Amino acid sequence: MSNDRCEIYCFDEEKVMRVKGSFHMEEISNMTKLFKALADETRMKIAIALLKEQELCVCDVANIIDSTVATASHHLRFLNNIGVAKKRKEGKLIFYSLDNEYIKKFLLLALDYSKELV
Repeated sequence: MSNDRCEIYCFDEEKVMRVKGSFHMEEISNMTKLFKALADETRMKIAIALLKEQELCVCDVANIIDSTVATASHHLRFLNNIGVAKKRKEGKLIFYSLDNEYIKKFLLLALDYSKELV
């Protein structure tokens, strides 16, 4: 028998019901989208670049991630659609930045955590 599970089946019904009742599917869905967006190494590089430089144009991002402008644009559009990044147009250039302070704090926490693992 595996030593990573209970040897008998029993559960605390009160705890189970309390936790199940606290789930809000829209919140769970939003968190899942955020983790999915940042689970890709290229998009994580972009997010960290935006964290470090506050704002970058698509061409800057393409050079940072060593890709084509089309690939960078695709990833930036995905981050924008998920709510991780926001964009603004200035003439013929499009600039991206992180969408809000929560995203910045989340990335800073993730960076701190990753340093602990090294």
